[in-house]
Amino acid sequence: MLRHVLQRLLLAVPVLLGVLLVGFLLMQVVPNDPAVVRAGPTATQDVIEGIRRDLGLDRPLWLQFALYLGRLARGDLGVSIINNMPVLEELGNTIGPTLELMLASLAWSVPLGIGLGTVGACWRGGLLDRAIMMVSVAGVSVPVFLLGLGLVWLLGFTFPVLPFSGRAGPLWTLEGLAGIILPALTLGGVFVGPVARMTRSAVLDVLGADHVRTARAKGLSETAVVLHHALRNALIPVVTLIGLQIGFLLGGAVVVESIFSWPGIGRLAVGAILSSDAPMAQGTIIILSVGFILVNLAVDVLYAVLDPRIREASGP
Repeated sequence: MLRHVLQRLLLAVPVLLGVLLVGFLLMQVVPNDPAVVRAGPTATQDVIEGIRRDLGLDRPLWLQFALYLGRLARGDLGVSIINNMPVLEELGNTIGPTLELMLASLAWSVPLGIGLGTVGACWRGGLLDRAIMMVSVAGVSVPVFLLGLGLVWLLGFTFPVLPFSGRAGPLWTLEGLAGIILPALTLGGVFVGPVARMTRSAVLDVLGADHVRTARAKGLSETAVVLHHALRNALIPVVTLIGLQIGFLLGGAVVVESIFSWPGIGRLAVGAILSSDAPMAQGTIIILSVGFILVNLAVDVLYAVLDPRIREASGP
């Protein structure tokens, strides 16, 4: 198992370097000059050129990128051009709310999606199955911003029962729980449909397998057959989909945090890009990329847990 994890970590290193390079180059094509942004609209050209030298923007791009990697190796993400605060400190203040939002959205959407898919497979072709598939297709088709705006209109204005702006507090408080409901419903709402459809398809495939027929022949109840024999083996493709969809959740969090003024990394990234705050934007790209890599690593580890053949193939 340890060897399996180390192999995946080594494969993630070139991916992260590629992401850093692409993010660095993208910030070079932003129309606003970071030196002008820091100097202000009334600064003279001499002041702007001095700031460019201080920031190292007058050096060749390859040298800027090499120096950037060197700072990253020392754990230095730079200083924000806008508020002159360390990027690492700003990111530390936003990671918590983003993790809360993602965990809250996954906590209800993943079990619901797996449950709906399993029920649909057990009653294949019936009215309940058709209703579940209809809801799943609708969930896949609705854009996250449309779902968010619809929930704000319905539960924020028409029936004002839930707050829809900002983070009211930590999750262990009633205010915090109330404030995260709408963002979590929005972010998780687009997650239920794909998980339900994949679960249904995977369970249907496993229900026709030999070991499932053997379990039925032994006299086990249909519930035991589905839960202990069919669903466990069907979870491997479902875990794959969940891992990929969590990556998309990181992108969806940018939209959701902007809609609900949620103080997370996604909202910070949007503000940094719009204001040409290159160090902050690059810092958010790093955090989001590392998050995506860690999610994929977790999926690989779950493969080894669910399928012993993968664990044996990786060695001790």
